[in-house]
Amino acid sequence: MESPDGATRSASDSMSGTASRPEPESSSPQTSGLVEWLLVAALLAVPMAVVPGGDGGPTLVSLWGFVTLGGDGGGIGGYPVWAYFLDQPRPFATLPPSIRAWPLALGFHLLAAGSATSGVALGREDRRVTGGLLVLAAAATLWVAAGLGVRFGVGTTAGWLAVLPMGTVATLAVGAVRYGGDLRRIVAR
Repeated sequence: MESPDGATRSASDSMSGTASRPEPESSSPQTSGLVEWLLVAALLAVPMAVVPGGDGGPTLVSLWGFVTLGGDGGGIGGYPVWAYFLDQPRPFATLPPSIRAWPLALGFHLLAAGSATSGVALGREDRRVTGGLLVLAAAATLWVAAGLGVRFGVGTTAGWLAVLPMGTVATLAVGAVRYGGDLRRIVAR
């Protein structure tokens, strides 16, 4: 049978009133691939900020804690974030807002990694959610880096710009390059 647009349909299609239509092609894959997963997982190892050291080397502030390079004796020292929060004599609510944002940054990064992992392992993921979580992770890491800059940059010639927000830049880059099209589709609707 011929439809008004000139295409032919089978008798069963005309009886049911439905014609088989090709699925619209998407410009990006439906789930994260191995490359996206590797990039999102690598963000868990990128320092949120690099704080220049006075006498010793710089301190890397990661999602997992502090790593001091070239400190006393020229070695590497570390202080995990959970020990930092457990050793605090003050309640969590009285800590500076940028320090309270630290667990949020870690949580958003872990959720984004979990979302990308579900896309690779299970084939089920909404890339807009993964991209949105990366944007939230970048905002939280910028908040932590800015707070560190205010505390450690005071009195230096460079001011708060002495702290380099590496985690924010890396997270935004992965989010924009690999998930930017998916995030733009949210705004376009």
